[in-house]
Amino acid sequence: MGSLVTALASFCDMKQRGGQWFVRIDDIDPLRSDTNALAQIQQSLKAHGLLGDGPVRLQSQRLPHYARARDQLNASTYYCDCSRSKLKSTRLYPGYCRDKRSPKPDHAVRLRVDDQLREFSDEIKGLLQFDARVEFGDFVIWRRDDVAAYHLATAVDDGEHYSHVLRGEDLYEQTLPQLFLMERLGLAAPSYAHIPVLAYADGTKLSKQTHAPALDNAAAADNLRAAFDFLGQNPPTISQSVEAWLQWGVKHWRLAAIPPRLQPFQHNPIPGA
Repeated sequence: MGSLVTALASFCDMKQRGGQWFVRIDDIDPLRSDTNALAQIQQSLKAHGLLGDGPVRLQSQRLPHYARARDQLNASTYYCDCSRSKLKSTRLYPGYCRDKRSPKPDHAVRLRVDDQLREFSDEIKGLLQFDARVEFGDFVIWRRDDVAAYHLATAVDDGEHYSHVLRGEDLYEQTLPQLFLMERLGLAAPSYAHIPVLAYADGTKLSKQTHAPALDNAAAADNLRAAFDFLGQNPPTISQSVEAWLQWGVKHWRLAAIPPRLQPFQHNPIPGA
């Protein structure tokens, strides 16, 4: 349900603007990619009428694009083999490897940041000023297992393809290094809006890791109404088809109506689970 809430908000927001809506799967990490999960995502989106205006975009198919972006940043990068255990007590990277400018095997690629003050305006959270050295410091753009890091892949995709991005506020802070990357790559950053994520009463985000129940695709119309309710859109209580709900949602969508925190999600767990 948490993923449906975000997808539905994004769909209605983009369609009301008269734009196209695209589905991108961030499957860049080979260790975490799951073809079964990908199929389930696509099945659920289809059941709920959330069809993208084009084929599903897979980050795993765009590695050459990310490699070119990495090479474009070469003047500001260095190689790093610091382990997680070495860095576990540090919030910002201390710069242990800043003198490693020559390519080395089994090393990540880090981007050197500056202390210039920048601004980020979010359609929901407003204006934020940030200093890269203070907020996130030098960060990895290419992993030591020869895969693009999340920030680089997302920055390249967002900057090359999208005018607007609406996503969960759990990714709000991740936007800052991505904006830094887009600036360095000469890409135009899209407009961002970060909405509250659906959580349990204790504040825990709904996810597979927190054993959130799977969507019942057979109850798609009811799921859509519940999602509109969570999003503060004041949906009618009448029963409607999936298509009717989406038409209603696009027509009546109000970004400003989304509450600062969504009402807690509750469900009846399966006995014995």
